[in-house]
Amino acid sequence: MSAFITFEGPDGSGKSTICNLVYEELLKNNKKTIKTREPGGTRISEKIRDLILDKDLREMDMRTEALLYSASRAQHTYEKIIPALEEGAIVLCERYVLSSLAYQGYARGQDLDDILSINNFATGKLKPDVVFIFRSSGVTLHRKDESSYDRLEREPDEFHKKVRDYYNNLGKEDNYYFIDVNKSIEEVFCDCMKVLKERMIV
Repeated sequence: MSAFITFEGPDGSGKSTICNLVYEELLKNNKKTIKTREPGGTRISEKIRDLILDKDLREMDMRTEALLYSASRAQHTYEKIIPALEEGAIVLCERYVLSSLAYQGYARGQDLDDILSINNFATGKLKPDVVFIFRSSGVTLHRKDESSYDRLEREPDEFHKKVRDYYNNLGKEDNYYFIDVNKSIEEVFCDCMKVLKERMIV
């Protein structure tokens, strides 16, 4: 059974760590699974990622940023995600459309309907079956080495607070599962696996 599962949350909230753990667990259960990320995931999308996150491109306009993210997502969706789903795979993806709404929309002060519109065009309105939304009560970026920060990670604390507030204040949707990342890594992993078992994905 195919399934599209995304991991959403602020920078440094543990998405990569948990996604990797879930991926390894699914492989142990002999599930056909691929793991990918955004921006990126394909050759073209990774080139766009390099451009978006280049710390030297401080002059990038917020509209350019939003359009580049959606362009990367379009290539990723149609080249990698959809074909994998059609082959019956489980697709684990770090970030998807919600990230654009959080970062390029809410944190940048741009109209959320505009951001959703360009992403609906980019993805053909493809929606994940499960969206893990990582929520934190405090700043999470400190989990990473500051010297490695990319252009977005170098934004001021107020920007990252807005991102966190967006995720923390999302209303419930049928495919949303809110995960408290103030817990241990093992507890967060177990919470995610519990959801996948309830959804009969594992």
